[in-house]
Amino acid sequence: MFSFKGIGLKYFALFMALVALAAGVYLSFFHSSGFVKTEAVIVDVEYVPGDDGDGNYAATVEYSVDGKTYRGVLDVQSSTYKVGKTVSVLYDPNDPNVVHSGGHFGLYLFVVGIGIIAVVVGTEIKKKKALEQVRAAQEAGGDAGYAPSVPGPQRQLYFLSDLGTAKVGHLIEDDGGRVLYEAKMTHFTLTAPYGFDFIDHEHGKTTPHLVGHEEASELDGVSLLFDNHYTFTFDGEDIWKHLRKNGVSVESRLTSRARTEYRILRDGSEIALAVSSSKNVREEANEESLRLKTLVPFPGFYRIQTSETDLGLLFVTLLAFARSGATDDRGGNMKTIMNTLNK
Repeated sequence: MFSFKGIGLKYFALFMALVALAAGVYLSFFHSSGFVKTEAVIVDVEYVPGDDGDGNYAATVEYSVDGKTYRGVLDVQSSTYKVGKTVSVLYDPNDPNVVHSGGHFGLYLFVVGIGIIAVVVGTEIKKKKALEQVRAAQEAGGDAGYAPSVPGPQRQLYFLSDLGTAKVGHLIEDDGGRVLYEAKMTHFTLTAPYGFDFIDHEHGKTTPHLVGHEEASELDGVSLLFDNHYTFTFDGEDIWKHLRKNGVSVESRLTSRARTEYRILRDGSEIALAVSSSKNVREEANEESLRLKTLVPFPGFYRIQTSETDLGLLFVTLLAFARSGATDDRGGNMKTIMNTLNK
């Protein structure tokens, strides 16, 4: 399957725009080239059901050419057709039995195609400006990069996702339920990246970021042979490339309880161990609890063991897995780590 969100939606829209433009040019300049315009009367209207359950109406028209009456079905269907209505049509002078709609459907398609392209281009311009503004704000606040890794006391934390609204947020809490780090959506859009404020409550810092729509690409039926990719952009860059550029690598494995375990490293040194969990992350803190066998892992929820004092890069790493649905640091899915199952 191929995702039709974000950049995928842009390419799909451009493809549909090109189709509309091509159809508009053909219908306007080639389909009825050399045809003659005349008036016709609709003598019959027939409902034509569509493949998706919806349908439209086909019109049979009657018109005269050189004193002879002809009948034909118009090539464009419309809900506006009514028996007895007079419409303009085009007929082939070499074969008056061939009749086409005399409307402006081709021009309509051409305008639609131009409109879609204008929207896509406008969206790209806005996205570029938004990215420039975010980077300027980051540089002004001294937050263009991540703080060096500094170990502190070992602690257990919880990464949770707010899945109750369209503006999905994420946060890291401690054992007492205190929010240490979070991402709050500030701008929701269907085609451009989302605006987020990343808030480090422990250090009192807020940094703006642009988080793109989740993208998924895979070949159904042959996904064990070809690489699948699940990703999104982070400040205009592929999230996995962004993490690698900042020294992050992740070793993933599937545990005996069908949990995905992530050993997160920065410049080759472990900074955290995270395990996928259900929404009841604190209940799962007791590894010996028999209840754990009935708790199913839920996307976007992790238990974390870490000694990191600055949670910024760790948060972005877990955000990458939570939002993309990937299970390794190349953007792959569960099938790429099945051979690591620990029985």
